Amino acid sequence: MADVPHELSAQIGDGGEDATGDDVALDPGEPQFDLVEPGRVSWREVQPDTIKRRAMGKMRAVQVAQGGGALELVEREMPEPRQGEVRVRVEACGVCHSDSLTVEGQWPGLSFPRIPGHEIAGIIDAVGTGVVGWSAGQRVGVGWFGGHCGRCEPCRRGWLIDCRNLRIPGISYDGGYADAMVAPADALAAMPDQLSAVDAAPLLCAGVTTFNALRHSGAMPGDVVAVLGIGGLGHLGVQFANKLGFCTVAIARGSDKEALSRNLGAHHFIDSATEDVAARLNRLGGARAVLATVTSAKAMTPVIEGLAVRGRLIVVGVDAEPIEVSPLQLIGASRSVVGHAAGASIDSQDTLGFSALSGVRPMIETMPLSRAPEAYARMMHAEARFRMVLTMAEQH
Repeated sequence: MADVPHELSAQIGDGGEDATGDDVALDPGEPQFDLVEPGRVSWREVQPDTIKRRAMGKMRAVQVAQGGGALELVEREMPEPRQGEVRVRVEACGVCHSDSLTVEGQWPGLSFPRIPGHEIAGIIDAVGTGVVGWSAGQRVGVGWFGGHCGRCEPCRRGWLIDCRNLRIPGISYDGGYADAMVAPADALAAMPDQLSAVDAAPLLCAGVTTFNALRHSGAMPGDVVAVLGIGGLGHLGVQFANKLGFCTVAIARGSDKEALSRNLGAHHFIDSATEDVAARLNRLGGARAVLATVTSAKAMTPVIEGLAVRGRLIVVGVDAEPIEVSPLQLIGASRSVVGHAAGASIDSQDTLGFSALSGVRPMIETMPLSRAPEAYARMMHAEARFRMVLTMAEQH
């Protein structure tokens, strides 16, 4: 998540100089998308109202003024990157259920007003002092991992996503429901040219969560791997499992998800409403891993008996209720139940790269920034199929 720089000479799409240092003319009515080199953009279509705001050092943002308050479209000062930070001109921002932690004021220590959003895809347009390796014009993404302290024990051991002082866009600082945002340089992931911004945005949260969990699951190509729940996370999990070479099993409640699951790459489908999930998994030889994307501990419990010897239940769906498992279920076959956090910025970058290479894409619905309250409500009511994405176009 980064914001747009105020220096027009370095801005993308505002006339002046492009990323190559050449003078460019500005024609707001003609779409532009000039690649200077892979991963770098010189300038793009900018609408007249956007030009006026930037010239005045202003931007649009959707914020929540207090916990439990309404999402409101406001005009704000364009933020400037400080030392170690960059500003990103946001092209797209995914709407995630975790945004409710900000909107409802559920995260401890939140300060308001706050701009939500942690699935951010855009272009660097200003760079603070001390930033190395990133420059204006680069296509980047920012996900749940919004920076680490480097001092705590997990950081010192290289477990950056487990940082005890983890910074999160939209929570620790303003997020991507805006024309621009500022993020620490260590939160950035390079975005391949093969991915559009609207496709990349959900991959920076739902994508890295499922991809990173599966690639560290211990499963090998050909092993049986199941994805429990075919929704915002699960529809990506099935694709990744297939592309990673696993014998992919989709588990969902109701046969209506079977055709979709198979189209996404599932080799087998289990209807948990009518079938014994564990028995079916065991007939397939047992699951080396089950990725639990559902937000129901009760739905996770039955799959444990379907794990193979040394199989793992990997939990990424959040529920406050306990998963029921007996010591005998674990000890008798050396099974394990583990939680898995999303991943650091390099994991997000790996996710984007793998998706571009393999053809994994999220199923999305897009809305302009001005309709953020509607997009958020659609997500919260589980009406999205499967990820809502905000775009920064004036109209949609």
